[in-house]
Amino acid sequence: MLMSLSFAGAIMLALILVLLLFFRRKDAAVQLSPVLQFEEKLQLLSQARDQGELAEQDFVQAAAELKNQYLQQQQNHQRVSGSAIGWVLGTTVLILLGTVWLYSLTGHFSALQNWQTAQQKLPEYGERALLNKGEPLTDEEISLFALALRTKISKEGDDAVAWFVIGRIWLSKGMLDDAIEAFEKALALTPNRINVLISYSQALLVAGSDEHLAKAARSLSAVLQQDPDNTDALSMLAMVAEERGDQDQAQQAWQLLLPKLEVTDPRHEMVRQKLGLAPAAKQNSTEQVSGRRVSIELNISPELAEKYNTGTLFVFAKAVDGPSLPLAVQKLAVFSGVQTVQLTEAQAMQPGWTLANADRIQITARLSLSGQVLNDEDGPQVQSGVLTLEGEELSLSLNLQP
Repeated sequence: MLMSLSFAGAIMLALILVLLLFFRRKDAAVQLSPVLQFEEKLQLLSQARDQGELAEQDFVQAAAELKNQYLQQQQNHQRVSGSAIGWVLGTTVLILLGTVWLYSLTGHFSALQNWQTAQQKLPEYGERALLNKGEPLTDEEISLFALALRTKISKEGDDAVAWFVIGRIWLSKGMLDDAIEAFEKALALTPNRINVLISYSQALLVAGSDEHLAKAARSLSAVLQQDPDNTDALSMLAMVAEERGDQDQAQQAWQLLLPKLEVTDPRHEMVRQKLGLAPAAKQNSTEQVSGRRVSIELNISPELAEKYNTGTLFVFAKAVDGPSLPLAVQKLAVFSGVQTVQLTEAQAMQPGWTLANADRIQITARLSLSGQVLNDEDGPQVQSGVLTLEGEELSLSLNLQP
């Protein structure tokens, strides 16, 4: 921001100097030309007189007229010079105003104000975001919080906690590459921090490439070496295995995870389904699985199903008010016709950001050839209107057509 202001100022000064030099040179040329003309004409008159071609009386009269012409030219030049100086000053003012206008037009004034606001409110943003004190941060405040943390790092040097928080912010906004880079910088400073490894694995799992999944598996293994009972790590390790097509390893991870979950945990029913077990309600359990759920009756046209038969179907929920990271995601094989898809709190992409955290949501069904829910917004999709989650269950129908 400051560099942009300096650059604009430098351009303005350069233009002013060019104008001043131009008119100084022009003035010098104008001043020199009448003097030379006067001397040359006076010399010619003197030669004509000396050679007898011009009488003394005629010489005196001609010299007087020549002098009057010279003085008149000088007066005219002074008026022109004054006008030129005024023109330069006027142009300078216009350039200055134009520079200010361009600077404000590009949003740098606003950006500078945002930067100052972020610096002043860094402690407040930290308490609201990390300690849950006061109202949750808005999307704009989240961006300002990240800006303030980046400034803190640039002033005070690398800080693992700051990079971790920045990574969480970028992940919540769906900026996967930036989030992964921030988590890697945090891990370079604190390689064994479990919360950083977990968040790093989440970002890698969402990114979904083979390289990202391999890194996620290594990070989750590092977590389980320190904390073998970590349910988040086991759950994500199972999902990584499924993404890589390793069903045996996925089943092993689900089997390890199930006994560590409370029956009321939203993930409990999902894990039972993954293992091919009957839902808890059919086992005469008196415990009810808690958490919000959305049932979507989705109809996909045969034309789209044929075109995207090698692709992936994503069904996900996003909060209308809040970060753009989905609250819940289902990744499915593409089908033709009607099927019911269910979204639950157990399908969150990030702990602490689930269907329980939003009362107004939108449901999207999207076909993708890239296999990445956040990076393929050009695929055919259908989106619901704004839905209100008043209770624990919500049902709707969507049609995905060409």
